[in-house]
Amino acid sequence: MGSGKSSVGRQLARKKKLRFIDCDQVIIDRTGVEISLIFEIEGENGFRKREKNIIDELTAEDGIVLATGGGAVLDPDNRNHLTGRGTVIYLRASIDQILKRTRKDTKRPLLNTDNPAEKLRQILAEREAYYEEVADMIIDTDNRTVKNVVEEICNREIKK
Repeated sequence: MGSGKSSVGRQLARKKKLRFIDCDQVIIDRTGVEISLIFEIEGENGFRKREKNIIDELTAEDGIVLATGGGAVLDPDNRNHLTGRGTVIYLRASIDQILKRTRKDTKRPLLNTDNPAEKLRQILAEREAYYEEVADMIIDTDNRTVKNVVEEICNREIKK
């Protein structure tokens, strides 16, 4: 969340002449509603079921750059599909940076809380080990331009 997945993913896909797909956007397009409404009606579990089906489908495609939601790694099947079917890049950002990037975004249901910084700490504590487990490459994005991050990705050797 707020690490730059969509922005970096779009630019990386353009540079590599691949198709960019945002998992959350596919869910929005197919349901016709925002993610926040899915959370409101179906809860996080309902959203995660939808996300799991989309990830299974999309990771089977070739020639794409896929941006997943940050919680996708919570599901073991998602982790297996991501690691087994492609190269995974973990765009790491600090809590302060994430707060700066998301402070005006009202479409982030997990940050709809009185203390978003504490919520981010909880989320990161729950997910970071998974992010590191699945990552072929870890890129720090704090205080960096999208172009600079994309250049680093393109210049690093992928270990697969």
